[in-house]
Parts: sequence; structure tokens; C-alpha cells
Amino acid sequence: MATTFCLINQKGGCGKSSTCFHLAGAFAELGMDVLLMDMDPQGSLSQGFLGSEFVESLNSKETMAMLFDESSFFDSYDDLFHPTQFDGITICPANQTLAPFNAPEPEETGMLQFAIREFLEESNDFDVVLIDCPPNLYRCSWVSMVAADYVLIPVPPEDFGTQGLRAVHQCVQQARKLNPGLRRMGHLITRCDNRLLVHRMYEQKLREMYGNMVLDTVVTEASAFKVALTRRRPVQFHAPRTRAAKLTLSLAREILDRISLDERKRRVA
Repeated sequence: MATTFCLINQKGGCGKSSTCFHLAGAFAELGMDVLLMDMDPQGSLSQGFLGSEFVESLNSKETMAMLFDESSFFDSYDDLFHPTQFDGITICPANQTLAPFNAPEPEETGMLQFAIREFLEESNDFDVVLIDCPPNLYRCSWVSMVAADYVLIPVPPEDFGTQGLRAVHQCVQQARKLNPGLRRMGHLITRCDNRLLVHRMYEQKLREMYGNMVLDTVVTEASAFKVALTRRRPVQFHAPRTRAAKLTLSLAREILDRISLDERKRRVA
């Protein structure tokens, strides 16, 4: 079965969607089949691949809202899978039709908590699943954690970016009651500008607080990321020789190395 990651943080603008977007390209470059699941009603990841006009025109049965709509329980999942122009990358999109289902107090939503897990159990044609979550810890983030193998937490190295991390970790602990196998991949420092002293200080602080739970790879600010996104192409395909592309490939490899190390530790245990 695929290894599933959900990217969560209560902070908007911390790089969840852009990380999913570009990381999908890196995994595909490594020969892996990637499924992207957009669980953010804003649909930024979906628009990045499919375009705003197309995504906004989709009905609920063509988006992730289908999994929470009781009238769709017996429908086929086929319409959820949208191919992209890139070999190895498929996306299940989201738009405003998902918003009514992203309710607070997600632990009280009964069997819907397992909606994504059950969906993924029937979708076994992929190597990696990346779930992009909204900037809150409501139902969309909760059901993603219930379905995931790993949680990855993008964090900009600044005060607003690091606020609320304790609540994120507490939510992960709560999700483990339903998904005991859920593990923290760790914190991914994003949008870092090493020229800024404050960014270097916050990176140091994060590493002191969380140790090896902070990934070695740091995603820096780079124009290549933004340009590639405007062309609706992961940087790996748009500008493979840039530092941004090499950095993203390094991140993909570090994640795969950490999975391999985690598996070895669990076998020993």
C-alpha cells in the first residue's frame, strides 16, 4: 500500500500546498506514482495543477466533498481521480463544495472520521499519497490524520509560523487513538531566507526544541518555485537544474530515508 503523508499546520501561508505541489514532482521524478488529495476547501493545490476555472466548475461528486456527502455513499470513486499533465501524478481535487463538511469538533463526526482511510484502502495503485490540509484542525485535517502514516508540519522560521505548534502536536496525539500507527515525520522549515537573522534564530530554536524531529532539508525562498507554480508545473519539471529543484529532490530523498530508518527501527522493536 501507499505511504500516506498529511501536511498540517494551523497557520495559513506556511507552505503546505506549495510543498505538496513541488514534492509531487520530485517523487514522480524518482519513478513513483503519486496521489495528491486536496483537503483544503480553498483548492489551491487543485488549481495549481488543473486551473482555477476548471476546479471551481467541478460539482461535489468530482471533488473530495463526495466522501462526506451521504447522497454519494454508493457512487463510484472514479470521478474523483483527475489526471494531470505529468506522468505519475494524479489529483483528487477540492473546491468550495468541501467547505460545509469542514466542521469543528471533528471527533464527534462518527464513522465519517474514517472516510479517507476507507477511500485509500480501495485506491492501491500509488506509491505515495500527499494530503494537503486546510489551515485549521477541523474535520478535514482530522480525517486526514486518521488515514495517514505520517504527519509533516511545514513551519516558516518566524513567530507567527511557530505559533500553535503545541496544539498541532496535541491533535496528532488525539488522532492516534483512532490511528495508532500515525507517526510524526517532523517539522519542515519552509520559506526560509538565510540572509535574515530572525530566520536563522528561529531555525536554531526549532532544532533545539525538537531535535531530529526537524528535517535536515530547509526549503528556502526561491523565485523558481513561484515561477514554476504560475506555469502550473512542479519545479522539478519546469526548471530541473535550479537550486529549488535540487532542494525539492533532496527533500523527497530525505523523507524516503526517514521512512526506511523508521521501518528498520520498528522491525527491531
